[in-house]
Amino acid sequence: MSEFLVSLLGERLVNSEKAEVDVQSLGAKLSLVGLFFGCSLNAPCKQFNGSLCEFYSRFKKASEHKDRLEVVFISSDQDQIHWQDFLQEMPWPALPFKDRHKKMKLWNKYKVTSIPSLVFVDATTGKVVCRNGLLVVRDDPKGLEFPWGPKPFAEVVAGPLLRNNRQTTDSSSLEGHHVGVYFSAHWCPPCRSLTRVLLESYQTVKESGQKFEIVFVSADRSEESFQQYFSEMPWLAVPYSDEARRSRLNRLYGIQGIPTLILLDAEGHMITRQGRVEVLNDPECRLFPWHPRPVLELSESNAVQLHEGPCLVLFVDAEEEGELEPAKELIQPIAEKLMVKYKAKEEEMPLLFFVAGEDDMSDSLRDYTNLPEAAPLLTILDMSARAKYVRDVEEITPAVVEQFVGDFLAEKLKPEPI
Repeated sequence: MSEFLVSLLGERLVNSEKAEVDVQSLGAKLSLVGLFFGCSLNAPCKQFNGSLCEFYSRFKKASEHKDRLEVVFISSDQDQIHWQDFLQEMPWPALPFKDRHKKMKLWNKYKVTSIPSLVFVDATTGKVVCRNGLLVVRDDPKGLEFPWGPKPFAEVVAGPLLRNNRQTTDSSSLEGHHVGVYFSAHWCPPCRSLTRVLLESYQTVKESGQKFEIVFVSADRSEESFQQYFSEMPWLAVPYSDEARRSRLNRLYGIQGIPTLILLDAEGHMITRQGRVEVLNDPECRLFPWHPRPVLELSESNAVQLHEGPCLVLFVDAEEEGELEPAKELIQPIAEKLMVKYKAKEEEMPLLFFVAGEDDMSDSLRDYTNLPEAAPLLTILDMSARAKYVRDVEEITPAVVEQFVGDFLAEKLKPEPI
């Protein structure tokens, strides 16, 4: 365990007294690490830190599992004095301020898109146990449900579900169906826009004869708002009054923002977290139930994924529909090989793959990242780290792409700033 933690966190952490903490000394019984991503200048982070301190203190004093949990602060502070002052409030260690590279690796590995964020990971393997630790702290203040591991969807959603005519049906009616778990709210304009598109997709899939249902998990601010929004929806919903069940579903899928549409297969296993992108990209639902594709064509609707971690983008000289196919075929075997490898490890892909032609979206991306106008151009863009890696060669072959990807994953490439 200690060897893995060293590879994940480095050999040394620091505590509030500026003393070094040997990672290998965290304890032989340690089984769970809470990675607290935050910033001293962020008001919600400051507020959550107070709640986490109370939770941590209670857990360390009273829980029979007190030796099995540790928290580590992963800061995005730019000022060391602010960081040090914030650390003074914490009873747990932190990644050293200067270890920016390690911080960015952790942000990317665990797909952190907002702060504060608390991700519980297995201390032996680094696999995510619970992505939404904020809700653990709120909903289980005494830590009685430790280690907060994922439960089957059928167990978490169990109970009555509503239809907009106020009739109810039991969640067991979802058995044998593909299910979309839809986290949304009426106050959120992007949510309302997606709902309009999703209505069409829902009808299209249902009319095709496939077993498909959607369960709305509201983030509305009142029962009245929920009722108004749900009246537009032909699918099911968790009752607004059942806050505990809504919270457990948010925790199960680590929801960090809305709208989010999670797609599940008929056994309740996750197909994709990117239901929103898939629905917008495939209005005719030809690719339903939207299994992840190894390579995507860059578009306005999926460009949001560029901000979720490192992405390989192959820019090519293509303006017409279909002209991107040779580029996709070139990199697809490499992407597929990587998907198989990380699926076997039960880990998320460390790299997404895109091809981009000549259009406004590609031009905007080139301008934003200050890329040369060359085509073909092979790049890896890491927006969260504001870093890019460029391989500008006359001919891009599968061997060139595979070497580029391998060198990136082995951290052999030197980044350029975006």
